[in-house]
Amino acid sequence: MLIDQQAFQIKGLSYTIRCAQLEDAQALSNLRYQLDGETENFDREQGEAFIDKAGFEQLILNDTKSQKNLCLVAVVADRIVGFSRCEGSSLKRLAHKVTFGVGVSKDYWGYGIGKALLQISIDWADANGIQKMALEVLETNGKAVQLYEKLGFAVEGILKNDKRLADGKYYHTIIMGRWQA
Repeated sequence: MLIDQQAFQIKGLSYTIRCAQLEDAQALSNLRYQLDGETENFDREQGEAFIDKAGFEQLILNDTKSQKNLCLVAVVADRIVGFSRCEGSSLKRLAHKVTFGVGVSKDYWGYGIGKALLQISIDWADANGIQKMALEVLETNGKAVQLYEKLGFAVEGILKNDKRLADGKYYHTIIMGRWQA
């Protein structure tokens, strides 16, 4: 699905958020690879489950055609520095919800980019009759948990010892959801 581009100015940084386009595929592939090496907040280590340019082209095409999917990018000075994705299901029992995921380059943390991507996604979901948004977040990502709660998400469950990080320890995954009132 497509939405209108939005502009933001926070702490002296100007950026826009818009739908991903086919010409963004290589930049998204590069950014996803970069993000996987910057933080352990994702399921993957750098290079795992790699999506190349062609893979992102297909994903963007599918998301653009689907009324239940939304793929956004955050752009600073013509450079993609973050992205988010809502993915729905064609199955009747799951058609009321989407899952949300987000990633922002570490150099751009603290500028509200993740919050803006999430708020635009919430607005899109609400406007399109999507009743539930779901996401998963690592217990160590406290700032993200606080943001999600601030924007109406609640903890629905915990997957105990769900991920093993570089320190060799196991950490919980928090399952959160937001129901449209």
